[in-house]
Amino acid sequence: MSVPRHSPFGTPSCPATHFGNRMLLRDEGAVPALECRGLCKTYGAGRVVLAQLDFTLAPGEFVAIMGDSGVGKSTLLNLVAGLDSADSGDVIIDGSAVSRLDDSAATRLRRQKLGFVFQAFHVLPHLTLAQNVALPLLLNDLPTAAAPDMLAAVGLGGRGEDFPRQLSGGELQRVAIARALVHRPKLILADEPTGNLDPDTAHDVLGLFRAQSKASGAATIMVTHSQAAAAVADRILILSDGGLHASPRPAAPFGSRFPAPSADDLR
Repeated sequence: MSVPRHSPFGTPSCPATHFGNRMLLRDEGAVPALECRGLCKTYGAGRVVLAQLDFTLAPGEFVAIMGDSGVGKSTLLNLVAGLDSADSGDVIIDGSAVSRLDDSAATRLRRQKLGFVFQAFHVLPHLTLAQNVALPLLLNDLPTAAAPDMLAAVGLGGRGEDFPRQLSGGELQRVAIARALVHRPKLILADEPTGNLDPDTAHDVLGLFRAQSKASGAATIMVTHSQAAAAVADRILILSDGGLHASPRPAAPFGSRFPAPSADDLR
């Protein structure tokens, strides 16, 4: 299946250029979509998961984070999402330091400025596709008229009254992508978004995910074990006990056609 060309967001402009492992904002006055400053997190009997982690994500940038199991990738996503608290350091989303917000303000920030794409889809089975996609709009007191357009943008136009049980795995992930983007968040967090998909479907979904996140202007962090999935990113970072470092394997250039993944890459 080809990637739908339609987007309800219009045509994006490239917001950033790269210099080594540094991100240079073309608009020097632009507020980073995400800043992590000196993040530290330990569990149990002093087990260090993250130590003095620093990371900046520009508006519109798509970054893949790879690393061995248990190294802290999911912990990092949870800290950024405000679902867990760091022992020290700051997570700053679109200029707001999450740790300095009360519970109510943190919930509002999560609803308004974050979108989530999960490996297991988390599409609600008792709601239609249009109702699933409209959920972030309802939570933010926004009109729901954008939901059908967003479904069309991910190749599911005219299917708004269908239920999740009528969809394939790839189609369910398209619904999840539409739901993550419909309220125009500043930051998308994706945890193994192709982990439950076959290679051909994964290829299509990755292309659509990148295209639609770029069109919306949202920055994206994608955690993945797949080299082929990571190849769609502007930057590939490796998380290890030594911190977060640029991958020695270059990512695909901004806006380029990424290579077709092999079956082994997407297992």
